[in-house]
Amino acid sequence: MIVKLPDGSEKVYECSKTVKEITMDISEGLARVAVGAVVNGETLGMKDLVSCDCDFRVLKFDDKEGKQIFWHTTSHVMAYAIKNLFSGSKFAIGPSIANGFYYDIDVEHRFAPEDLEKIESEMKKIIKSEYEVEKLSLPRAEAIKLFKDLEQNYKLELIEGIEDENISIYKIGDYYDLCKGPHLENVKAIKAFKLLSIAGAYWKGDENNKMLQRIYGISFEKKKQLDEYIERIEEAEKRDHRKLGRELDLFTMHDEGPGFPFFHPNGMILRNELLGWWRNVLIENGYGEIQTPIILNEALWHRSGHWDHYKENMYFTKIDGEDYAVKPMNCPGSTIVYSTNPHSYRELPIRLSEFGQVHRHELSGALHGLFRVRTFTQDDAHVYCLPSQIEEEVFKMIDLADYLYSTFGFKYSVELSTRPEDFMGDIETWNKAEESLKVALEKKNIKYSINEGDGAFYGPKIDFHLEDAIGRTWQCGTIQLDFQMPVNFDLTYINEKGEKARPVMLHRALLGSVERFMGILIEHFAGKFPLWLSPIQVEIIPVSEKFAEFAKELEIKLKNTGLKVYLDERAEKVGYKIREAQLKKINYMLVVGEQEVNSGKLSVRKRNGEEIKDCEVEEFINILKSEIESKEITN
Repeated sequence: MIVKLPDGSEKVYECSKTVKEITMDISEGLARVAVGAVVNGETLGMKDLVSCDCDFRVLKFDDKEGKQIFWHTTSHVMAYAIKNLFSGSKFAIGPSIANGFYYDIDVEHRFAPEDLEKIESEMKKIIKSEYEVEKLSLPRAEAIKLFKDLEQNYKLELIEGIEDENISIYKIGDYYDLCKGPHLENVKAIKAFKLLSIAGAYWKGDENNKMLQRIYGISFEKKKQLDEYIERIEEAEKRDHRKLGRELDLFTMHDEGPGFPFFHPNGMILRNELLGWWRNVLIENGYGEIQTPIILNEALWHRSGHWDHYKENMYFTKIDGEDYAVKPMNCPGSTIVYSTNPHSYRELPIRLSEFGQVHRHELSGALHGLFRVRTFTQDDAHVYCLPSQIEEEVFKMIDLADYLYSTFGFKYSVELSTRPEDFMGDIETWNKAEESLKVALEKKNIKYSINEGDGAFYGPKIDFHLEDAIGRTWQCGTIQLDFQMPVNFDLTYINEKGEKARPVMLHRALLGSVERFMGILIEHFAGKFPLWLSPIQVEIIPVSEKFAEFAKELEIKLKNTGLKVYLDERAEKVGYKIREAQLKKINYMLVVGEQEVNSGKLSVRKRNGEEIKDCEVEEFINILKSEIESKEITN
């Protein structure tokens, strides 16, 4: 058996070895911190057996897959604690997620925040017992009997969906759980953890099923890591875009339209500034803008493939007795625009952008401010090009993405998402499309990771993950290569031989969802927007009513230069007005009193507390114009 390591070196064994044995052979020090390994793309635990030639990568907690092993194990420990504390608890699923883990529980007791402390205390006792995490493989009949005896009906229902004759079960102490794994060797590795929140969740995500109670948590190897995480959580709560959206009067959500945001005037200023700038960038880069209908007939969605692959996320209606659908994506409309006129190879690439509003059916439990909504606007673009132009067009899109994200100070990473199980087209075409994107990324010297099976149903994609000011990552922009839709809509151009040929279609959205990007910006900047984006750039604060005339003249003068100005004419104390302006994250405050009226010069207070004394009005205007033009990021 040949085991190939990431550095290219190899280990050769005459018989099967456990992950732990192979890791020990590499390095005893590495084995002490390892939690598992990725073997031929599959994540295994330390006790799992390796029996064939393979690529072998050791996992530590710092690795994404390592965290999943760690957090999944902790979810089992939490379930064990709940079993001990609350008799009659029935357990559904308890997976690891992007940040921690959860478990869905069916129990008569209604969990409250104080219960989390009790569960944590019981978890500590379990971890202190240093239980081994044992993996069992039981024949189906024995597994069914086990969970019947334990009165765990949700596990029995899950077994019905498993085709294997041997069922994978994990045991900690006297707690049994249906699970594929992998897990830690011993629970003692879990040194620090915290249960974070309680929520409701329908069994299998179906609102027709019973509502279960979900408990979320997080765990780490060291207490210091947990402390740092809690600090980030507290900072994230301060930056919550839903909270700041209300405080800054940007947007609200209402029961009259769950999942449908209501944008207020301040929010529309932010949105329009963002889109106005981006629209001009696209024009400069050779895009023509289109707009397509929100509602199109059902036949179109059969043709595009959305009916077979995306129907459950769509809304439908009838018009004149005919079936129509509200568009979940903009691409079919774009193909109709392209096909309206004949095209020559000399015209290609044709770049069509659209700020298209789409509607997608999301479960109510998944809705979250602007991050998960039922209607949103995409900065979509579809580029129709020759096969020989794919690489250059992808290069240009990557450069556009870099320009966009760097403008807001985002670092980003890149993923290549490959063919999903539910795909359209043939494997050969998919392989060709995936290889085209790989080559483009490699020629641009861009580091990327592979996200197996997460491509769109019609093509592979390059995804951009942004890192915000407090280290969180957000999946945002995407570039998708599509050989399928040009076939479905019979898109053609006349080639150099005078014959009809098929163009390649590139889908591209870099803001992604405009609403979601706005939410990311609100949290990234904690509401302290760069001057060019701010709904209110300058607030004028007269010391008293007798300076109102001067303040009004100043307001008019600044507004005439294009600045967004608010004059606070309320009969409140100056200190109160300044504090309110700071809470509203206003970039600049101008306090107007006797000195300013007599001198004609301004007393400027910046958002971060810095002051500029005796500033000429024209000088102040020039400072702001320069800041706006440069897109400077300030505190």
